[in-house]
Amino acid sequence: MNDSGRRVLLGRVIGAFGVRGEIKLESFTEPRAQILNYQPWILRDARGDERELSGVRGRETAKGIVARFPEVEDRDAAEALRGCELYVPRAVLPPAGEGEFYWADLEGLRVETVEGVALGTVSHMLATGANDVVVVRDGDDGRERMIPFVRPDYVRDIDLQAGTMVVDWDPDF
Repeated sequence: MNDSGRRVLLGRVIGAFGVRGEIKLESFTEPRAQILNYQPWILRDARGDERELSGVRGRETAKGIVARFPEVEDRDAAEALRGCELYVPRAVLPPAGEGEFYWADLEGLRVETVEGVALGTVSHMLATGANDVVVVRDGDDGRERMIPFVRPDYVRDIDLQAGTMVVDWDPDF
């Protein structure tokens, strides 16, 4: 699949930390401090306005990631960024390991059963704690299926080049 122009959501601002302008981040990377290594970020606010952000410094604490953004000098400025999302271009991320996938790479894949029945496309993924879940939407009838991302029990094959995922799943479920 073509990564040009695609973006990956790496985290979001969840609030201010202290009074000197530091910011608490929710990181979706593993390990969570890895978010600091992927810069520049594209910072998107709730209105959809975006700006590039470089030179962020930060550290991991027991409660999460704390960062200092350039030009954010006080608690009010940090708090104003609450809810902003942090993206990077997909192309800056390293290749996934053998048998591993970035969630962003799975979104949009056509999903079919091992019998060849089309179920729809991957809308998004959910983390449930026990295992991740693939959310598949059928464009024809709007039906949504949640399939455990358990390989090879339910997810049998993923072909990023072909844009397909094959699952062992009852189409009526």
